[in-house]
Amino acid sequence: MSTDRTDRTDHTSSTGRASHTDRTFEALVAEAEAAPTEGWDFSWFEGRATEARPSWRYAESMARRLADASASLDIQTGGGEVLASAAVLPPLAVATEGWPANVAKATALLHPRGVAVVASPEDAPLPFADGAFDLVTSRHPVKARFDEIARVLRPGGTYFAQHVGPASVFEVVEYFLGPQPAEVRGGRHPDLERAEAEAAGLEVVDLRAERLRIEFFDIGAVVHFLRKVVWMVPGFSVEEYRPRLRELHERIRAEGPFVAHSTRHLFDLRKP
Repeated sequence: MSTDRTDRTDHTSSTGRASHTDRTFEALVAEAEAAPTEGWDFSWFEGRATEARPSWRYAESMARRLADASASLDIQTGGGEVLASAAVLPPLAVATEGWPANVAKATALLHPRGVAVVASPEDAPLPFADGAFDLVTSRHPVKARFDEIARVLRPGGTYFAQHVGPASVFEVVEYFLGPQPAEVRGGRHPDLERAEAEAAGLEVVDLRAERLRIEFFDIGAVVHFLRKVVWMVPGFSVEEYRPRLRELHERIRAEGPFVAHSTRHLFDLRKP
């Protein structure tokens, strides 16, 4: 979870926290249920949740790479917010996205910048020719197809991406779903993904990992998070989890923010 897509650290204020935590459970939940969830704009969380940002400042680093590229592909671009934050884009810039609502949002945001947005399912082969790009980027792909990334990169090309790591925000996941098995908690481990990347023929130039603190200041923030990041608690609905949500609401009011931790890793890969 992040409060925006530009790698800032904190967006809360004491007045924002008080105004939300003093409201009733029903009011907070109703507001969260009514909030739109399209795209990857997390500004709704302003004053309601925070997430520490990775030290490598992905959006800024990505922008520098894009400024030097000739042909780029942004995989699973969401609503296009991260790519659009770059001041300079390559002469050829393409983005893919699988969720129809996000395809429309990304198209509206990126087409004026000259970026072609291609609707492509997350698990499908990339619909591009071999060696089409010298830079492939992605922020939080659901699953990185390293074989396809290697295929569409030119020799000497780079995959530069920030991935979600293992057991990310599992304090939230396990609050609702209970303890998860080791194979679920260990999924997305950077060592596993490194092996997949190397098996696809990519060289690891840099790989870093960090664990980062998240704070939810009211139950509305938790509800909106679970509605927006739908894979955390699959099939989440307020009605199904109302008793647990109410318990968490009372806990936050009595004890303060609900604390969780995200995990992130940075990949800098090169095709020989």
